Amino acid sequence: RYTEFKLVTREVCKLPSFFSPALFRRIDAECYGIVTRDAFLKYWVESNMLTMDMATQVFEILKQPNHRYLTKSDFKPVLEELLATHPGLEFLQGTPEFQEKYAETVIYRIFYYINRSGNGRLTLRELKRSNLIFVMQQVDDEEEINKILRYFSYEHFYVIYCKFWELDTDHDYLLDRENLIRYGNHCLTYRIVDRIFSQVPKKFSSNMEGKMSYEDFVYFILAEENKSSEPSLEYWFKCIDLDGNGVLTSSELQYFYEEQLHRMSCMSQEPVLFEDILCQIVDMISPEREGYITLHDLKRSKLSGNIFNILFNLNKFMAFESRDPFLIHQTEWDRFAHREYVRLSMEEDSEAVSNGNVEVWEESLEAPF
Repeated sequence: RYTEFKLVTREVCKLPSFFSPALFRRIDAECYGIVTRDAFLKYWVESNMLTMDMATQVFEILKQPNHRYLTKSDFKPVLEELLATHPGLEFLQGTPEFQEKYAETVIYRIFYYINRSGNGRLTLRELKRSNLIFVMQQVDDEEEINKILRYFSYEHFYVIYCKFWELDTDHDYLLDRENLIRYGNHCLTYRIVDRIFSQVPKKFSSNMEGKMSYEDFVYFILAEENKSSEPSLEYWFKCIDLDGNGVLTSSELQYFYEEQLHRMSCMSQEPVLFEDILCQIVDMISPEREGYITLHDLKRSKLSGNIFNILFNLNKFMAFESRDPFLIHQTEWDRFAHREYVRLSMEEDSEAVSNGNVEVWEESLEAPF
């Protein structure tokens, strides 16, 4: 029966236990609610599962029979089972809305990092090149979900969702330009926000002119807070490459830096002239061709994420100018997520105390947690 099948999934198939419902349904195609030993062996042998590596097994179990790729919805049964059974997510079981948002966020994070074509169709090749299967095995073995930083961390989800909730003032799950310009205490320039809303780096899933969905925001925040990752470099490169010719020129860099320069003077900061900035950028990247920066150049340099901060994020530009070398060992995203989780948790605790109710977030959907 279904409840007994989890042991087969984990011990016999060596797959993460939360794949159990997906595998069960694949074998029990007629929906009898029972998988016999013979039916299991027939499926496992006839589908050539014995000869496949685990990534291929996972791919075959999750994908639709007529597809050669995985979609976001193919991962839903896996996340539903994880939420229903993982001890680290047990506390969410009374709040189905947040269970749903956690599952969505995990899937968006998976596709952000792995589906590099960005077409929403995850290929077997992309799956094999990723660490997703390894991370899923870790999740199955680790009771503390926040120890698994990549994809599944509840803390990371909490930060992403709360950041979105803070900006989405009318709570229609859509952001416009004016909402996004408030991100990170107005750290971004209007010019870069306009480029994001031109949908050059990523076509919005909202299908509404001038409106960014929660999924689009997840892609944005991962790109913004972890600029050294390849998906982030690709995202921002498209934004800065105004003519879309695959190279960044000094005039394109200057177009974005002009607004930074203006903001510095407004804040009585000593402005750093563009000529000096251009020299600094060239020193950091060492482009193969003088006068042009390619995406390949950026991917070769460990400092390339800082270029984008210089061009359109004033807070991070200032932090870079006076950086703390002791923070270098952590990734940008992990450092950001941990810091924000602590801050948001403290805010939530203080609100709960002032209201005389520690469980305040459960009583009202007006607050995300």
